[in-house]
Amino acid sequence: MTVKKFNLPDVGEGLTEAEVVAWKVKPGDVVAINDVLCEIETAKSLVELPSPFAGTVTELLVEEGITVEVGTAIIAVSEGQEGDAATVTPAAPEVPAVEMPLYGKLPADDDTGDNRPAGGPLVGSGPKADAVKRRARKRPAGAAVEAAAVAESAEGTVQDHQAVVEAKAAESQVSHRTTAAPAVVEPITPAAATQTQSVAPQPQAPQAAASRGAAISGTISGLVNKVLAKPPVRKFARDLGIDLADVVATGERGEVTREDLVSYQAQRDAEHDQADSFWGASKKPQDQRVERMPVKGVRKATAKAMVDSAFSAPHVSIFVDVDASRTMEFVKRLKASRDFEGIKVSPLLILAKAVIWAAARNPSVNATWVENADGKGGAEILVKHYMNLGIAAATPRGLMVPNIKDAQDLSLKELALALNELATKARAGKTQPAEMQGGSLTITNIGALGIDTGTPIINPGEVAIIAFGTIKQKPWVLDGEVIPRWITTLGGSFDHRVVDGDLSARFMADVASILEEPALLLD
Repeated sequence: MTVKKFNLPDVGEGLTEAEVVAWKVKPGDVVAINDVLCEIETAKSLVELPSPFAGTVTELLVEEGITVEVGTAIIAVSEGQEGDAATVTPAAPEVPAVEMPLYGKLPADDDTGDNRPAGGPLVGSGPKADAVKRRARKRPAGAAVEAAAVAESAEGTVQDHQAVVEAKAAESQVSHRTTAAPAVVEPITPAAATQTQSVAPQPQAPQAAASRGAAISGTISGLVNKVLAKPPVRKFARDLGIDLADVVATGERGEVTREDLVSYQAQRDAEHDQADSFWGASKKPQDQRVERMPVKGVRKATAKAMVDSAFSAPHVSIFVDVDASRTMEFVKRLKASRDFEGIKVSPLLILAKAVIWAAARNPSVNATWVENADGKGGAEILVKHYMNLGIAAATPRGLMVPNIKDAQDLSLKELALALNELATKARAGKTQPAEMQGGSLTITNIGALGIDTGTPIINPGEVAIIAFGTIKQKPWVLDGEVIPRWITTLGGSFDHRVVDGDLSARFMADVASILEEPALLLD
């Protein structure tokens, strides 16, 4: 039997150390090649380390929470009869969940005036985990109406069984809608079946039937748009008082798992439930009521980058108030559009398009200042003819700025999908180092936290960053009249070595013009 030690590899670009966050195996476990051994946190992201060989784990050489240098042995695995790949017992396949169609969550009327992504305080991160769309099952036109009644008993979402059954009389008027959007069905309970069968249809006028049909179609649409999760997970969420729409889904099929709920609850407890005991016992000396938190990983790298940026690039900031009423109307139309079905859309999408459009008209904002290495104090400006659009994301491990590569080549729909994916991976801690390299220009969506504006620090290697404030109704003078409009404030910070006052003003004015009139994107 041969014992091999696995040394910590360089998983990034020249990284020298990493922290072992969590072990996924323990001594005695049998592992195969590419099985996940542990999670490590580098200065840039959280990374899973796969096993390079098969065998039996004999020893964990590094404890969780310890930072070690690249090349340090972290685990020992024995090879031989005990660890031979042929003797590895394959894990029992997970029983797949019942396949259910999912078409996304499209609020019909979202006039909150809030540019926050659905369900979370991710700074500039867009919506949370997008569920995977599934092929719709074929069923008779009336079956969808029956399904809505059954789902009500399972989840308690439909209040009027009478309306469900009566809607059958209007099937000819609503069948095309119910067939196109089959309801999400939970397991049927005997009580539900009995209750459903006990309701008898009542005669009604054609107009009343049509009205009932339209009402039940809305109910079915609401069921379709529910977050995907198994019944035990839904019950667990109800017991914890958690709205599933607020939880990042990491399941293979886009569903919320029990682990997702546990992680969300732990974060919520850390942020809120400890507030009452935060100040500590006043009888203790003050020096005993100081908590020491080591600065490491993402937060350490972020701190260094921000200091370097603040003291190397002379910042200049510009602010502009924008009437975003037409952007709000445009977003509302996109949500109702069949082309964007299942895709979460927010005003951040329009701002991202506006930034890309405005950067093409003012190229120097999409650049990098580079000091020459000749020691003579020279420098050059590198103007990038591509847009790697960064979105600042606040995560429990610190600030991350992943970017969307070649964002200028994406359609509006493709950009929306990219924003959703970026947000999902950032929340789940799956952002890879390469996804945070080579950024061109950054957006920070502080409006997601209800903040009006701010003076952000430029991401190192870039020369501009835009802060997107909250969108709220305010009194606005239009054509000599004071009327309520959806107003937001943009704040931009620029490296004055590259972007002077005139250029920064023109760039901000161009971005504002798109938010005021999104139709300009069609030019």
